Amino acid sequence: MNAVQPLIDAHHHLWALDGSVTYPWLEDRPAVGFFLGDYRAIRKPFLVADLKSLIPEGYRLVGSVHCEAEAERRQAVRETLWIAATHELHGLPTAHVGWAAFGRPECAAQLDAQMASPLFRGVRAKPLTAATPDKAAHVRGDSGTLQDRHWCKGLSLLAERGLSWDLRVPAWHLQEAADTLEAFPGLRVILNHTGLPWDRSPQGLATWRSGMRALAANPDVAVKLSELGTPWHDWDASANLDLLCETLVLFGPERCLFASNFPVSSLRVRYRDWLALIEDAVARVDPDSRQAILHDNTKRWYRLPLTH
Repeated sequence: MNAVQPLIDAHHHLWALDGSVTYPWLEDRPAVGFFLGDYRAIRKPFLVADLKSLIPEGYRLVGSVHCEAEAERRQAVRETLWIAATHELHGLPTAHVGWAAFGRPECAAQLDAQMASPLFRGVRAKPLTAATPDKAAHVRGDSGTLQDRHWCKGLSLLAERGLSWDLRVPAWHLQEAADTLEAFPGLRVILNHTGLPWDRSPQGLATWRSGMRALAANPDVAVKLSELGTPWHDWDASANLDLLCETLVLFGPERCLFASNFPVSSLRVRYRDWLALIEDAVARVDPDSRQAILHDNTKRWYRLPLTH
């Protein structure tokens, strides 16, 4: 690894906290039940310069994908425009995943307005999910869930516009997501955060593994190798390495994308240590896929206009 490795971070957040865009969970009262617990350490501005400062020696950040950061929901278009303006000033991010109100009459108009930005690639709209695996069956079929046809109309709106969906659900809803996506062939989907295997019990990991296998069977689904923090367990680099290796095997190296989820993931791990863990997993499973996972796959799945 003597040569500098070009790197694309497929999932990070930015916020200025200066009034440009409002983030209630960062600027007002802390959110109750945040999955990584106390997050006071990230309730401060995080901008392009901060992201760049985290890139270790031996790497060059040539692109990035900004994911919506839970802005005040009436400001979805404002966040997209702010990210576009940030790109104009700093050359990053290279793409933006916004938000739209699935299941609401204004959803189509929100998508169309955001498509005015050349960075806009799709949305992350989270379905209603259960907080714990034992409650998963209790919410099934409720309004806003993956079984709600009205909410899922948003997926049709994405497909019609050639936009992608960033899928973010805990592991006990992965199988439901795979089932829902059967009705949307061709929709480009990028699963967030390694499928969120929060429950590390044998049953919890079996559920994660089964759901990941079901999603991997869909050729239009890729996965971000990101965020292995969990609400119920301490950080375990060895266990997380095993999960990364499993994910690489399940999806294949051509559908795995390096992503940091910073600054959120900084609550559990340093950027350089997360990147080193990814490198270790790649070296164990398929060393020849390093360039693809650290750069090429994100460029392809998010259609980044990079010449590097």
